Amino acid sequence: MKLLVVICAVLSLTAALPQRRVSLKPDEQNIEDQQLAEQNYNNYQAQQAQPPQAEYRQSKQIEDFRPKVQLDTTTFIPIIRFDKEQGTDGSYKTAYETGNNIQAAEEGYLKNVGDNQDIPALVQQGSYTYTAPDGQVIAVEYTADENGFRVSGDHIPTPPPVSPEIQKGLDLIYAGIRANEERAALEAKNNPDAARKQEEKAALDYKGTYYQQ
Repeated sequence: MKLLVVICAVLSLTAALPQRRVSLKPDEQNIEDQQLAEQNYNNYQAQQAQPPQAEYRQSKQIEDFRPKVQLDTTTFIPIIRFDKEQGTDGSYKTAYETGNNIQAAEEGYLKNVGDNQDIPALVQQGSYTYTAPDGQVIAVEYTADENGFRVSGDHIPTPPPVSPEIQKGLDLIYAGIRANEERAALEAKNNPDAARKQEEKAALDYKGTYYQQ
């Protein structure tokens, strides 16, 4: 009787324990484990490929605030001709022509300027032509030297001519200036002291202190 009670208790305890599936075929179990491992690896690679949510939101905000730039395409103008000569003395010559009818040429050389002719300066002169939007061909010639930059062209506006009356008045003014200069030079030669005082007076008048006798 006691033995029967013990056997019943063992059977009840065995039924209460969780059942574990045991494969009777080791090859099938190995294949299932390998497939499960491959699936876990693929899931891990997919998670690594996706950016974290914080980085994704930050990149999305940067993209939203990034200015939208629209590039306008245009037709490139070819250079048909380009020539350049460079001398060892600083002189040069250059010329080019483009596919839209622009032509330009320029040359330059060194020149000594100044009171003692001891200041080297570059003299440049050249010309260029192009077609304006209204179809007019614009031609320009220019020179740059110790006297400044000078340009000429038919399209450049010119001042109206001076009337004879105004020109006569200007001639009288220039004649008076020349007469005063000649008189001052003669006085400086004949009376150096008076000429010196006159220069001092002019200097004081220029500064605004004025000459006091």
